[in-house]
Amino acid sequence: MATRIAYAFLLLLNSIISWLMLTPWALKKLEHLTLDYVNISCQGKQCYGYVAVQRVNFALGLFHFLLAILLLGVKSSRDGRASLQNGFWGPKVIVWLALVVMTFFIPETFFQVWGQYIALVGAMLFVLLGLILLVDLAHTWAEYCLEKIENNDSRGWRVLLIGSTLGMFTASFAMTIIMYIFFAKSGCAMNQAAITTNLIALLIISTISVHPTVQEYNPKAGLAQAAMVAVYCTYLTMSAVSMEPDDQQCNPLIRARGTRTTSIILGAIVTMLTIAYTTTRAATQGIALGSASSHAYSKIGDEEGEHDLVDQQPSSRREMRAEALRAAVEAGSLPANALDDDSDDESEDGRGGKDDERGGTQYNYSLFHTIFLLATMWVATLLTQNIDFESTGVAAVGRTYWASWVKIVSAWVCYLIYSWSLLAPVLMPGRFGH
Repeated sequence: MATRIAYAFLLLLNSIISWLMLTPWALKKLEHLTLDYVNISCQGKQCYGYVAVQRVNFALGLFHFLLAILLLGVKSSRDGRASLQNGFWGPKVIVWLALVVMTFFIPETFFQVWGQYIALVGAMLFVLLGLILLVDLAHTWAEYCLEKIENNDSRGWRVLLIGSTLGMFTASFAMTIIMYIFFAKSGCAMNQAAITTNLIALLIISTISVHPTVQEYNPKAGLAQAAMVAVYCTYLTMSAVSMEPDDQQCNPLIRARGTRTTSIILGAIVTMLTIAYTTTRAATQGIALGSASSHAYSKIGDEEGEHDLVDQQPSSRREMRAEALRAAVEAGSLPANALDDDSDDESEDGRGGKDDERGGTQYNYSLFHTIFLLATMWVATLLTQNIDFESTGVAAVGRTYWASWVKIVSAWVCYLIYSWSLLAPVLMPGRFGH
């Protein structure tokens, strides 16, 4: 858990530094620190951080790419390379900083191509990955609650499932009403279309989830999953319309008096925290991407935040082995210290702590770093798409039409992915065991 938190913090720190690079103050300081060797510009014009943001995120992305390559095929902490994932933090930070410095010696034309094409593709893959995992989470949550209800006839779990479903639908309709009142006035065609489309899609997936044919092929499908997808997509839509520019007088939040700079700073920090959390969760849920077929992972236990993502046989084998050793000791076939040797094999990690990955890693290390690589591309793209070169103040994160449309389209794609997860067993019953 500490390892994942450390990588998430590194991404968060990198994101905040990238955001600060959008301000003229940070760029002047950077040019001063490099004795005016680095001149931040785009094709000879001051661009207030576009290339600097790309450089910083490229460095962290390259860092994760190198780790992904070095950790290919690591299946347990018995592999010497596993220590690269969980240790050597001092050298790793030094390497990251060295890569940041190195990027400032790369010509700016490289980063213009990288940012406009390669990073953009990676950013879209990261967004798509997040949507797939959201749908997977919706199904997992509902099925877990139903399993508890069926096995234990638990009234508490039944209340939780029904209450959370009603609560998420209520929140979805409340956000829809708020959007219609404040962001869908006359002349705001984009907002009106986005809000109405989201509402229609919400009603469609709710109807599909309880359709008799869908229920026949997937009895565990229902309104609980639809509610989670609906509240998330409605939130995306509300975030889109509340963060768009106000050139059409359709965003009253921008015109509101008060601490605009404070709201921008808080919004940026919340956005970066969300990206760091989402990336870490996605990077440890390789099972949702089908990676379980080629790798056996240990279960992430309660102390790891109760992910309960994957299970495997090594834990039971360890129990059988321990039982066999105890029987052998009792029979006099082995000395009593054999039990201590087995305990040491399970618990020592070489640094005096408990090693819970000797039987198998808890997640795919290479996939973990690949997803972090995509996250750096998303951060760079979010900060630099349609950037306002004329701005001289604190940069607002995501306050562009491009960012708004990404969120709106992401909501639509999420509805489509969830709908397909319901209809696929009906349309292709042979592939789903029907």
